[in-house]
Amino acid sequence: MKLLLVEDEPKIAAFVSEGLRERGFSVTHADNGRDGHALGLQPGFAAIVLDLMLPGRDGLDVLADWRRSGVTTPVLLLTARNELGDRLQGLGLGADDYLAKPFFVEELAARLQALLRRVSGERQQRLQVGELVLDRIARTVQFREQMVELTSREFSLLEYLMRSPGQALTRAQILEHVWGYDFDPSTNVVDVCIKRIRARLSSAQADSGVPEAEQAQWIESVRGVGYRFRA
Repeated sequence: MKLLLVEDEPKIAAFVSEGLRERGFSVTHADNGRDGHALGLQPGFAAIVLDLMLPGRDGLDVLADWRRSGVTTPVLLLTARNELGDRLQGLGLGADDYLAKPFFVEELAARLQALLRRVSGERQQRLQVGELVLDRIARTVQFREQMVELTSREFSLLEYLMRSPGQALTRAQILEHVWGYDFDPSTNVVDVCIKRIRARLSSAQADSGVPEAEQAQWIESVRGVGYRFRA
């Protein structure tokens, strides 16, 4: 399991890296805020351990920018700051847990395992791409703070596309999965439903203050095939 550790103190970084590797983690280390920020934008990390007091760029600033950029990787804060305000600020910016120094690496490993189990359960329930979140249990779709109102059929179609990001799905596949039975292949029911979903997603972005020219176009047409949800 691949982790990113952003910690500037060499002794702490060394014993944390060694202790986590002994417990089966693969650790990538950055010793400053700028490098840590750049690495955190890359996909593939199961979790990030982030110190708050960093050279180059403060940990809270790095965390805030990750979340603004749509990075959903779980983040555990490591900090010598033990003030309630700092902990609350970190959690408010999107941190998932915190651990104050000094600490035992055994506790850090246990916290990470618990965090990853919790996030795994949430991800089975939630599909998220950037700031667009679909909750499969509550059957809601949200962009930032704006709820996206969809019919049951529109929700099922969007969920089907989001579950296979980057994969081109044919109209026949969509009809079979979403409508549950075969339609006349010449029907345009899928295209009409896609058009309505696009309009609702665009409206939610506009209501959230995103200019039309900057709005994400999540659902793209694949000529001669069908549709694809952009990862």
